[in-house]
Amino acid sequence: MTQDTTIQLLEEFSPEQFAALGVDKVAYVRPAVVEGQKVYAIHSADGSEIGMMAGRDVAFAAVKQHDMEPVSVH
Repeated sequence: MTQDTTIQLLEEFSPEQFAALGVDKVAYVRPAVVEGQKVYAIHSADGSEIGMMAGRDVAFAAVKQHDMEPVSVH
């Protein structure tokens, strides 16, 4: 497959298809506030919340324990 062919295929992807690409490989970690407490929400690539941790480092460790790559969202 050439680079032009790959680009053409990617341009045809819907937002939902892009989200599904990394759904089992990438998890997004972002700060949130729950009941007045700062926490770190963990979301799969499709945006589904899959967890919440009290600390950022703990959230990243939890993601890695599940063989996923954590990505910080600000």
